[in-house]
This record gives sequence, C-alpha cells and structure tokens, in this order.
Amino acid sequence: MRKAQVPDTRDVMEIDWPFFGEVCRALALKVAREFDPEVVLGIAKAGVMPGVVVASILQREFASMVVTRRSARKEPVLVAGPPATIRGRRVLVVDETCESGSTMKLALSEVRLLQPAEVRTAVSFKTGPYLPDFHAFETDKFIILPWDREIVVDGELVPHPEYAARRP
Repeated sequence: MRKAQVPDTRDVMEIDWPFFGEVCRALALKVAREFDPEVVLGIAKAGVMPGVVVASILQREFASMVVTRRSARKEPVLVAGPPATIRGRRVLVVDETCESGSTMKLALSEVRLLQPAEVRTAVSFKTGPYLPDFHAFETDKFIILPWDREIVVDGELVPHPEYAARRP
C-alpha cells in the first residue's frame, strides 16, 4: 500500500544569486572559525554549488559525491560515493539544504567507511530538525535555489514547472 503524499504547504523563499553568494561566504566564515578541513566534499547536485564556493574561499581541495532522490518523498540513494582520497583527512561534507537529514546521514555513512581523520557537516540552509555542524541560514520555508528557478525547454528558459505553482 502506497502512502498518500502530503503536499508541501510551507511558504516559499526564492534565493537569488547575490544572496546565495553571501550565504556561502557566511558558511565559509563559520567553518573557518571552528574547523580546518583539508577537503570540502559537496553532495551533488545542489551541494556542489556551495561546496565549491566554500572550498574556494577556504582555499581547500574540493571533491564530490552523488546522492539523489527519485522524488521528493522517497529516501535518498547513493549514486557515486566519495573519493578514496579523503581517507585519513579532515573532511567537510556540504549540502545546500537540510531538512530531515536523510541525505546527509547517507553521505556521512559512506564517508565514514573511508575512515577520514575527522568529518563535519555544513549546509547553506537548515530547513528542518536535522542539525548539521554548521549552517549559514535557518528557515522553515521551502527554498527555491537560483539554479532551480528556470529550466531549458525547446532551447528557451522557462520557469521550472515543479516550482512555478509555488512561486509568490
């Protein structure tokens, strides 16, 4: 028996590129004050964007792993694990948003299999009960990221159909 899907009725917060940049700067500063990662590991897709920016600001190596969801209500699935080069190193795992923590928990499980010296977590937007080690902004709103606002259809940019109805 399938569970009925409950629509997400939270208010929407659209993130523009300048605000995304400021959030990444704030996240990098928070991390730098308490942790000195050797590698920043972004969770693809959305976590790669802040991961790369944070790694650049901290002047650290960047790598990625791929965790995806087949739909918003499904459990995350590992597509490509973290690189073996994280073994014995201090690792910062970065994602864009974090609500339930299921994506981060799966990523952490895979990272720990490679025995890093230390691992910490960071997200740009904390949107639920899961508490990462670092976050730049906390809200209970549904986040629409700048790169998710539009998609290409027939060679033209159009509003993303999944988010068009949610936009204010």
